[in-house]
Amino acid sequence: MYYVYALFSKEDAKFYIGYTKNIQRRVREHITGCNHTTLRYRRPQLVFFEAFLSEIDARRREKYFKTTKGRKALKLILRETLTNKENICPVV
Repeated sequence: MYYVYALFSKEDAKFYIGYTKNIQRRVREHITGCNHTTLRYRRPQLVFFEAFLSEIDARRREKYFKTTKGRKALKLILRETLTNKENICPVV
């Protein structure tokens, strides 16, 4: 399986979108600061993921979410999560 995921930093109001084959390891790397891209984010949290059988499909979806239209769609999908502080839980 391949996963497209979104991390969100509430303090910075920023998304990080990526894809991986091992989502638990990858999210742990982001949260513990082992990834230089999200090192500057304050408390990034997993807010979204999708699973795909094909790596090509996962990469295509990741590229879509990184476009302006894709980010707007992601914000619509997560509108309740992004507005309520209680909904976001850290994942370790």
